[in-house]
Amino acid sequence: MGINQNIVIIKYNAGNIESVNNALERLGVTAEITGDHEKIKAADKVIFPGVGEASTTMAYLKKEGLNKLIPSLKQPVLGICLGLQLMCSHSEEGDTPCLGIFDEKVRLFVPEEGREYITKVPHMGWNTVSGLKSNLFDSSIEGKFVYFVHSYYATVGKDTAAISNYINPFSAALQKDNFYATQFHPEKSGTVGAKILENFLTIAD
Repeated sequence: MGINQNIVIIKYNAGNIESVNNALERLGVTAEITGDHEKIKAADKVIFPGVGEASTTMAYLKKEGLNKLIPSLKQPVLGICLGLQLMCSHSEEGDTPCLGIFDEKVRLFVPEEGREYITKVPHMGWNTVSGLKSNLFDSSIEGKFVYFVHSYYATVGKDTAAISNYINPFSAALQKDNFYATQFHPEKSGTVGAKILENFLTIAD
């Protein structure tokens, strides 16, 4: 796709950063992986991915001052998986106050009694997204399958931009102002995920 922009992936103590970078490379996009505040502030687009544990990751963000920097960013920012959860107000994982960009709370999936084998935690696999309300998506994505791996979920609320359902409805995506986030992994969601990443990269500031 050859987007000529300054794209930054925030480097911090969380997994999955390289797979996001690889997905961008498949789109013909070169990103810089960095924790440098000035480079992050100067970027055209910022991606905040992650796989990990909420409380230890928030402690790292605070140590590096990223807990103050990320909510202050003015360009389009995309959180992925743990990135989405850390952008919410609070996580039950480690009873952790988060960045507070979104009002939604993050809760642990509780398997349905008597159906524990069917409703395993973590939720891992392909599920559909619906109720799309963001320019992160277009009409072709409604009802399509995307890939999830998570034990915690963001509640449905005013910032919800897409809904999925596993045990109960949850926010598959969130948006507020210039902040976007997906609980699913677009970098692992085939052509649908690639389209979502393209849509993010073409959002006007």
